Amino acid sequence: MARQPRLIEPGVALHIVQRGVDREDCFRQDADRLVYLTLLRDLSAATQCALHAYCLMTNHVHLLLTPGERQAPATLMRKLGQRYVPYFNRRYARTGTLWEGRFKSCLVDSARYVLGCHRYIERNPVEAGMVATPAAYVWSSHRGNIGLADDKLLSPHVEYLALASESASRYAAYRAVFEMEEDPALVKAIRAATHGGYALVGESLKSQLAQRAERPLERRKPGPQPAAISAPDSITRDLGL
Repeated sequence: MARQPRLIEPGVALHIVQRGVDREDCFRQDADRLVYLTLLRDLSAATQCALHAYCLMTNHVHLLLTPGERQAPATLMRKLGQRYVPYFNRRYARTGTLWEGRFKSCLVDSARYVLGCHRYIERNPVEAGMVATPAAYVWSSHRGNIGLADDKLLSPHVEYLALASESASRYAAYRAVFEMEEDPALVKAIRAATHGGYALVGESLKSQLAQRAERPLERRKPGPQPAAISAPDSITRDLGL
């Protein structure tokens, strides 16, 4: 069965997840993470992918970025693999692939989904029981996004900038996003959309994409589809359908 084309739109944020093959660790020491972040910094600039959030877990990576061109994310991830995997294999005397197939991704647009994705990415270490707070994990973008570190990898998304016009107020508003009660439906939607390659976008962009998309924008229920369906708000109730 042919692979479906990715949903990628220049100027629209993309949540990317890449896992180690067979859930194998892709970072064993801090030096590995430093090498990966150095490559990510250089290659995101070279491919014109603005990086908004990231988290390097033990056996997988989360990135939130906005590409300038449709092919830029694939180019970025391919070149990252071409440089990082040989380094990792040499260091640990191993051979073969490090990543589990193609990276997963979903489009994200609007404050609900962009900021929700920020929160989802930077809370990963907390959800995994590795740290008590997002700020305690140094291998994510959280400390940069709340003003505790000068993170040169980051380019702020427009929804992040819209939190406040002044930096101190913006940092406080961003911290408040992480103090809000968890929204299980939003977390489920982000996971489902990323795994399925769907789009979590506002209605205006959704209608534009639907006119030229080569694949479904949302997960569909199995069986025959009605000729016309009235679309509820919030991406078909956050992909719960």
